[in-house]
Amino acid sequence: MLTLAEKIIFILLTLISLWWTYLGVRRIIGIISRGKGRPDWDAIRKQWASGLVKTISLAPTFRLRPVASLFHGLVAWGFMYYLLVNLVEVLEAFIPGFEFLAGSTLGGVYRLIADLLSVGVLVGMAILLVRRFVLRPEELSARENVLLHPKARHGIRRDSLIVGSFILVHVGARFLGASFKIAAGGETDAWQPFASLVSSLWAGWSDTGITVAEHMSFWFAIAVILAFLPYFPYTKHIHLFFAPLNFITKPTRRSIGELSKINFDDESLEQFGANRLEDLGWEQLMDAYACIMCYRCQEVCPAYNTGKVLSPATLEINKRYFINYEGARLAAGEPSSQTLIDFAIPTEAVWACTACGACVDICPVGNEPMRDILDIRRTLVLMDNEFPAELQTAFRGMERSQNPWNIPPTERMKWAEGLEVPTIDENPTPEILWWVGCAPATDARAQKTARAFARILNTAGVNYAVLGQQEMCTGDSARRAGMDYIFFELATGNVEVLNEVAPARIVTTCPHCLHTLKNEYPQFGGNYQVIHHTQLINELVAAGRLPLEKQSELGRLTFHDPCYLGRQNDILEEPRKVLSQSGGLLQEMPRNGRKSFCCGAGGAQMWKEEEEGHERVSENRYREAVSTGAQTLAVGCPFCMIMLTDAKKTLDGQVEVLDVAEIVAEALPGGK
Repeated sequence: MLTLAEKIIFILLTLISLWWTYLGVRRIIGIISRGKGRPDWDAIRKQWASGLVKTISLAPTFRLRPVASLFHGLVAWGFMYYLLVNLVEVLEAFIPGFEFLAGSTLGGVYRLIADLLSVGVLVGMAILLVRRFVLRPEELSARENVLLHPKARHGIRRDSLIVGSFILVHVGARFLGASFKIAAGGETDAWQPFASLVSSLWAGWSDTGITVAEHMSFWFAIAVILAFLPYFPYTKHIHLFFAPLNFITKPTRRSIGELSKINFDDESLEQFGANRLEDLGWEQLMDAYACIMCYRCQEVCPAYNTGKVLSPATLEINKRYFINYEGARLAAGEPSSQTLIDFAIPTEAVWACTACGACVDICPVGNEPMRDILDIRRTLVLMDNEFPAELQTAFRGMERSQNPWNIPPTERMKWAEGLEVPTIDENPTPEILWWVGCAPATDARAQKTARAFARILNTAGVNYAVLGQQEMCTGDSARRAGMDYIFFELATGNVEVLNEVAPARIVTTCPHCLHTLKNEYPQFGGNYQVIHHTQLINELVAAGRLPLEKQSELGRLTFHDPCYLGRQNDILEEPRKVLSQSGGLLQEMPRNGRKSFCCGAGGAQMWKEEEEGHERVSENRYREAVSTGAQTLAVGCPFCMIMLTDAKKTLDGQVEVLDVAEIVAEALPGGK
């Protein structure tokens, strides 16, 4: 119970603390408001419940580093509960005779949870501090060749020490206060087993000494909060509030890889992509505040893992530190003093990104660094006309021949010579429209997949057709290379053709085509039901339309989940079912499913030289496949096929690379 003088002092200190905190929060709001666009309130209404579940369960955090995540969870759950605990403590200090839920079972449960979480926070925080400052694992830092704000390397550690100390003092003082209160009562509290245990240490103390100690514990616990609040908006630990906001307010997307549309018919547009911080979307600026600086995104990044200078983590960290030092300028509406290339991410790192989406998928707070990178590419290409020279050939091909291989449209059906493959002109009302894709239509290795799939469709008696010469590249590579103008032209043309055909369903052997048709063409008025060829094959097998003969010689095989199939479109089970039905013994790679490692072709990497590193992305993945002891590496993407086959040749590997369709075709009667 506080005296009148203490109450007045408490109120004055609280008002001062809240005022300085308000100034920090107002600055944050001003900075985020500089971003493009505004929140979608319909999306917020739909996402608040799932966002609340993610926040309370911390489920996204546990997808990586489960042990460290458990200790982090103890701290986070304690923080959440302490919002109630601190309110109760203040009310009990201000209101004479008030004791929260006194004498009730519910009150006992409240005290039990507070007791358990207090110990959990203290243990969890202590272990996390030992991990960061004593063990210092590599996963909590970036290599020296990665651009990182000069204040960040020591600033992150300083922040962690300050906040860790605050938590230990605050929770420790409150926990000791509970033990002093128990000692003052003269009896242990069964609902507070740990505090009761500690209270035995004060058995020889006088009543006055215990009362003073309890009083001081309250002031210690509250004082550090009042001192910390104004500092809070400037530290990384404000993610405690921005992570839930990210979950709830993030724009809804059909896939984590879906990009925003640039409308080139809008002549008022002066800036394409992002050149400066304020060119990013409001949600991309909020990512900087939500970032926990845990480096999980870096840990799964294929570019970083193969020695490139790209780290999605340092991109977000650099944004945050730049905001910290130039926030007043941004909040005041002035242009930022440096471009994103100057302070956030170098050009070489921008072009090292494979657009695989691993960083977006793994982030425990819902950040999307990949989106920033692709927006920066848009500016480099569309505004500055700066991009790797090798991409010029692919751009020219997509612009003139409607495919990056520069093959004339008249040769689009050469892959089908000798096969019965009907075009849409020959079969105008098919049950399935097969979107063949550029690679299967033009690349010699990928054509084998197309021919195998044609045999599967014909064997199953599927009523299908292909567009033939009317089919153009979907524009995936152009869009992810930042050349959205070419993508705009290709998408507009393809949607016009598809809407005229009005297919019931579209099947494609390329996950990049699937992703673009399914998730990005709706921006252009094209809404289609699109499936992957492994999904259709699985349907046909289940319906008894494909009499597969199990291949005993297949032996052990492993499956590489293409990024745009598994992680970005959640198609995981069907390829595995098909492979098991073909007679193979499936041996999973360590990184599989949504955590699959990229082949290195995405993000238009297929058409350019890979940035310098200690190894190629495709070779890293092929080595992983070899480590499983499998004889066959199954894939479900022509880009993956090309990249991993090249890696096999470079490494002189013995593990054969085959598409799922090729494996199934060989399992058909007479398949050999």
